[in-house]
Amino acid sequence: MEIKLRPGDTLWYYSQLFMVPLNLILDSNPHVNPNKLAASETIQIPGFELQVHKIKQGETLWKLAGVRNISVDSILLINQHVNPNNLQVGDEIYIPNRIIGRIVQGKKKYDYHSLQVDLNRLKKIFPFIQVKSIGKSVLGHNIEEIRIGKGTKKVHINASFHANEWITTPILMVFLNDFLLSLTNGTNIHRVHTMPLYQSVDLSIVPMVNPDGVNLVLNGPPEEEKEKLFSINGGSTDFTSWKANIRGVDLNNQFPANWEIEKERKEPKSPAPRDYPGDTPLSEPEAQVMAKLAHKENFDCLIALHTQGKEFYWGYEGLEPAESQTIANEFYRVSGYKAIQNVDSHAGYKDWFIQEFRKPGFTLELGKGINPLPLSQFTEIYHDTSTIFLASLYL
Repeated sequence: MEIKLRPGDTLWYYSQLFMVPLNLILDSNPHVNPNKLAASETIQIPGFELQVHKIKQGETLWKLAGVRNISVDSILLINQHVNPNNLQVGDEIYIPNRIIGRIVQGKKKYDYHSLQVDLNRLKKIFPFIQVKSIGKSVLGHNIEEIRIGKGTKKVHINASFHANEWITTPILMVFLNDFLLSLTNGTNIHRVHTMPLYQSVDLSIVPMVNPDGVNLVLNGPPEEEKEKLFSINGGSTDFTSWKANIRGVDLNNQFPANWEIEKERKEPKSPAPRDYPGDTPLSEPEAQVMAKLAHKENFDCLIALHTQGKEFYWGYEGLEPAESQTIANEFYRVSGYKAIQNVDSHAGYKDWFIQEFRKPGFTLELGKGINPLPLSQFTEIYHDTSTIFLASLYL
């Protein structure tokens, strides 16, 4: 919510007026010097939207404030052109509307467009987050990264490496939404107070690594790619089981962690709906983007979301640090998901991360069943795995 600064007002006063933590207001206005505020300067207040209200017979700003349990001055502040003693029926004013409910409605088919709509609204309501494109997919869709928090510990979580595992994206986006709401409203998640996590952690989220593949599974092939995709898909028009990117390369078999072993033993040997590791490691732009991000940021902990199995993998070739076991034990305790140290698999993002950085990395297999998992599992999956997301921040 944008407001214009009045002479004599301070950001501390706005924090009290709207009952929003001062640090979130400061972080929402990084280009503003709180010690040299200028009248009419635009200030962002996180956690609110402006609501248009038409004045009815007998209404006053004091009555409107009382009904909504807000301060009269909060209404005056965002209606500085209005004479409160001369309101007319039909006049339009703005009312500050505190956001207490979810913006992200995750229990639906969640494609690239859904992600963009939600990110745009979250950026507007919670301007203390940063959203930027860190690269593009084969078809030119932005691969978005969200950053939240001011701490030194760097945690990364990603979703939808595999197209038919798209449910991981709305699960992660709902967690992001709940985390933001808890910060602006002073509430807890699973009895965990989140402001200390915001202060101590720098959280990186890439909610859709494979946007082309997700769109293919949910919406069918784009017209210009139909002939090629039908051929890769064995002539079938059913793409619901497609895991790969739009070129038929499995992005989670693309990383240089014994990639040659996967290349040798994997079938098929050419582009396919699943499992083909490509002609060379990191041949695909989506994999390149994720490798570049990890090298740039040197994360302290990484979680890659997949489906299914209600389990997670936390080791790779004995290269994982000792603290990985401690974290894995806590993940199991809070979620009930089975902790598995090693599996006979290579070339995954988690595998490469552990090999490259010797930091804790986890592949989390959400839910149980046949991919793509049904939306009927959404609530259960979210309840179980949001505890793991929190634990990754406080450990």
